[in-house]
Amino acid sequence: MNEETERFFRVYLTREVAYDTIGYLRPTLHAFRDEYVRGVREGLAEVVAGGGLSAGEYERLTGIEFPDAASLRRYLADMYAYLFEERPDQPEPPG
Repeated sequence: MNEETERFFRVYLTREVAYDTIGYLRPTLHAFRDEYVRGVREGLAEVVAGGGLSAGEYERLTGIEFPDAASLRRYLADMYAYLFEERPDQPEPPG
């Protein structure tokens, strides 16, 4: 995972903000420099492809617990689709 993706997780996917799914996250991300957006896109794609982020590491970064790496990857794949593939609704982490 690259620095941009880790920073994005720490700021925008924490327990305090990840459950706010009113749709501000995509426009907020795309308002940043192209280099940052590209870094988030590449890093998120790497993690979704199985790039070594465990559920425990994600919890350390965000405060959100997932039962296993597979469920975390599904959530992050949905997040990728929302941020970069025009998925209409922002996914919400488990409850």
